[in-house]
Amino acid sequence: MTEAEWLACADPTPMLEFLRGKASQRKLRLFAVACCRGVSHLMTDERSRTAVDVAERYADRAAIDGELKAAFIQAQEAYVEASNRYNDMACRVANGTGDETDVERAVLALAWRIGLDENKRCCVRLRDSFGPLPFRPVTIDPAWLTLTVKQIAQAIYDERAFERMPILADALEDAGCTDNADILNHCRQPGEHVKGCWVVDLLLDKM
Repeated sequence: MTEAEWLACADPTPMLEFLRGKASQRKLRLFAVACCRGVSHLMTDERSRTAVDVAERYADRAAIDGELKAAFIQAQEAYVEASNRYNDMACRVANGTGDETDVERAVLALAWRIGLDENKRCCVRLRDSFGPLPFRPVTIDPAWLTLTVKQIAQAIYDERAFERMPILADALEDAGCTDNADILNHCRQPGEHVKGCWVVDLLLDKM
């Protein structure tokens, strides 16, 4: 896959196949969580939504294996009872505890359950999560990591306050990031950002 194909792709499956072996378990799980949150209103059981929350905390090492396993079992029961494909997505995102291959398989399985329109939105989320990094490196100058930049980036991450991304761009420019179009344009572009956004992750050293 070329970068041009990555930018034009409307199906997450070939993008995920391209990322196989290149993406961390954390990044893949957070992407899957973002896709689940996009359809959480269609999940018919609170156990499914809880599983998504636990999976996100697990990706951030704020939940342990036992919590994730229990959430998966509860989400699986919800799916069996209702046979709702969106409940099944919650099972997928809470599946697996330590093997990146397991998570890759789960995310790929989740992708084809979503539906065409949501698939396009998932491609946007993938590009937000990985940006140009699968094709070329983007370097953060330590001088940009001022207290203000780090505080804004951390708040965006913790609170999912993505409406503050343009404010982060302004702070980065004030810190000397004046000619990195990849970073500044991404912060200022309209559209959806998700937890795991590649710029925020780079600034917080969370890749």
